[in-house]
Amino acid sequence: MASSVEQVPAPPHDALGPDDAQPTTNRTVEVRRLGLVDYVPTWELQEALMAGTLAIKTQNREAETTGAPHQATPNYLLLCEHPHTYTLGKSGKPEHLLLDDDALMAHQASFHRINRGGDITYHGPGQLVGYPILDLDNFRTDIHWYLRMLEEAVIRTLAEYGLNAGRIAGLTGVWLDWEEGASNPRKICALGVKCSRWVTLHGFALNVTPDLSYFGHIVPCGITDKAVTSLAQELGPGAAVAVPEVQERLLPHLLALLGATEVATSPNSPCPLPKP
Repeated sequence: MASSVEQVPAPPHDALGPDDAQPTTNRTVEVRRLGLVDYVPTWELQEALMAGTLAIKTQNREAETTGAPHQATPNYLLLCEHPHTYTLGKSGKPEHLLLDDDALMAHQASFHRINRGGDITYHGPGQLVGYPILDLDNFRTDIHWYLRMLEEAVIRTLAEYGLNAGRIAGLTGVWLDWEEGASNPRKICALGVKCSRWVTLHGFALNVTPDLSYFGHIVPCGITDKAVTSLAQELGPGAAVAVPEVQERLLPHLLALLGATEVATSPNSPCPLPKP
């Protein structure tokens, strides 16, 4: 991959908003703050929530033939951290993981092939991971818009810490030194999503205070010529920053860009996952 970068202006504010609401649109989001949780149970929870939403959409499709009323589909956002974990997307290359099974065990890390797009990435303590399980029929049926909206929420959050983050053409995610001609572009947030019938899965991973040495055991997102960084590293020694604080700063930006409001976890929802 070439080392040059191209400046990509942020989309206009109006371009990042949702479409006009339809009568059955649900723009509430059930936010679950899970803390530190194992990867596989969280993945299974995502799959279960998505399956529930898809079942409602199937019922609504059948209702169109009978004239029965539609049921609003739910939206969820899981916010968490994971133990040391490497995940490989459908288009990824296994050789981009530079550790064998013994080395994974020595680093107390796990490895999983998953159904999102993209290549290999790392999750670990100190990294804010967000999994929106949204029905984009409630917002805007446009995957490009959805990815740019997630990036914008992160960009606005980092601006609160005095960091000028942005986008690089052709590279999904959020970067520092992203401007054209910058000498040291470095990635601070990775994105990888799946979408089925406009219901989203997987999401973003923002490096807050992770052990960046774990990125040295992979070719992050298949990119060989650009660095990885974190909020803590950019703020420098002595900066006090933690995942829960960043989480609560990011959430209002994400909800505002969606045109959504947060709702409490419903009593009959699956229980939050236990810490590992």
